[in-house]
Amino acid sequence: MSGWDNAARQVLRWLIFISMRLCYRLQVHGCHHIPKHGAALVVCNHVSFMDALVLGGASPRPLRFVMDQPIFDSPWLKWWFQLVGAIPIESDRRSPGALRRALDDVSAALRQGQVVMVFPEGRLTPDGEIHAFRRGLETILARDDVPVIPAGLAGLWGSWTSHHGGKALKKYPKRFRAPVSLHFGPPLNRLDADDMALRRFLEARVRALKAVADQDLANRH
Repeated sequence: MSGWDNAARQVLRWLIFISMRLCYRLQVHGCHHIPKHGAALVVCNHVSFMDALVLGGASPRPLRFVMDQPIFDSPWLKWWFQLVGAIPIESDRRSPGALRRALDDVSAALRQGQVVMVFPEGRLTPDGEIHAFRRGLETILARDDVPVIPAGLAGLWGSWTSHHGGKALKKYPKRFRAPVSLHFGPPLNRLDADDMALRRFLEARVRALKAVADQDLANRH
């Protein structure tokens, strides 16, 4: 990544941070767990289309987030996704070789010492709960043994960018300055476990952090 790209993403991170503070009453805990230097992988539950912006603004370093190719190709937003360094991902069923290309892009970012963020559920939650993590994490970590920072997010379920009460983005906004809580956990190193055990362990950590974030919101009411 060039110096210009890094500087541009730092500026964008600050703009996102300010925007998210204006839109939400956001509380962030544990952001010191993201290393100051070097590669890392952030994994979080997926509640709404605003999640990546919330995490990107809360992180002390720019995040390269992995996102669905159809959303990345949005004619109105593609320029923005390219500017912030989003990594599009598509299934091989729809585009042969696309998944491997995305994994290559993730690996390249990590080997350049960047922080990459993924939503292992692979989709927005349909009911506000965390759903099973999909395969892919183990493939990324098999290629690049980097620290994994789990994160739990609460407060965005019920927003117009979530699937609460209907398809996301198909409803009118009804809330402004909603309380949102985000918890980053201590970094985890790759485990000597089979693929399913690795996914389940990371999923359990994210669930635990989301529970803490939920409790934060309950205490604020």
